[in-house]
Amino acid sequence: MALPPLVAPAEQLPADERERAARQLRLPELGEPGQRRLFAARVGVLGAGGLGSPVLLYLASAGVGTIGIVDDDVVDASNLQRQVIFSSADVGQPKAGVAADRIRSLSPHTHVIEHREHLTPDNAERIFADYDLIIDGSDSFDTRYAVADACAALGIPLVWGSVLRFDAQATVFWSRPPSGPAVTLRDVFPAAPAPGDVPSCAEAGVLGALCGQLGGILVTEAVKLICGIGDSLIGRMLVLDALGQRVREVPLAPDAAAHTPAETTSTAERRPAHISLEDLDGLVGATLLDVREPEEFARGSIPGAESVPLARVLGDAASIDLHDTVVVFCQQGPRARSAARALTAAHPEADIRLLDGGYAAWEQRSRV
Repeated sequence: MALPPLVAPAEQLPADERERAARQLRLPELGEPGQRRLFAARVGVLGAGGLGSPVLLYLASAGVGTIGIVDDDVVDASNLQRQVIFSSADVGQPKAGVAADRIRSLSPHTHVIEHREHLTPDNAERIFADYDLIIDGSDSFDTRYAVADACAALGIPLVWGSVLRFDAQATVFWSRPPSGPAVTLRDVFPAAPAPGDVPSCAEAGVLGALCGQLGGILVTEAVKLICGIGDSLIGRMLVLDALGQRVREVPLAPDAAAHTPAETTSTAERRPAHISLEDLDGLVGATLLDVREPEEFARGSIPGAESVPLARVLGDAASIDLHDTVVVFCQQGPRARSAARALTAAHPEADIRLLDGGYAAWEQRSRV
């Protein structure tokens, strides 16, 4: 979806910036007006880790005029496999400081703001208030929800990405876009999963190159929003499968119930409930619906699950025969949520539940 430019252009570029950004200036969709918008833009980045590292490098190389780094951590040797902004000599140094120096070396005219503090619901709005756009590269659910809620309250776009093992997701959340669906994180994931339901990167691992691939996608979305070019990811989520080298798209829509302070009983009953892995173990006679693609299902699924791809559910949910309790899952969650909404609308009396953490959580637990 094409949107108007997020940022007004700067009056002019520094003289040597034209030489540094020469190849980008040749793009007719950008040109000098787009480059001046980038130079005027203020972008905040959550985390200088696996996603934040490539994001910061590409924002700087693109010529973004002001970049804020929110990170209170220090560089660890285990970071170097994917956090490409650091070197071995940086171990033990503050991430924000090292990243800021690297940005200045890439783009001398970029103003870097270091926020060496832990982001919380109490300080998020204060930190974000002066930025045009936020990119979330954080790796904890508490931080992700603090980021998303602050962006929703401030009405600024949130370019969002998530990566675990060989899987990644990317979208744009925006509570008050100039046009199109106003989708926020809580529309897709109403609440954080219970502790332990979804493994962390430290527990499950992550492919370093996939962090770079996703980081590039996130910066591309930021550039498009700032300059008002191309079709943004508002209202849709990219799902990347690095092992199968496939990219799919999941439609997203606002959840009216998520924005209603007081739900009626009937509305609450129509929303699919969540179920943990532990509760699933004790559930007898439930139908398991795997809404991933057939090739994903063929590589492995929860025993007894039926393969019903998301496209089939969204195409004709009423034609899918449901009995008793139905537990819907995908790899991590977003496709299952879209499927559960469609099934709940088509079968309002059915007991439809979403599996917290999806197949990724089940697979991780089965290896322990």
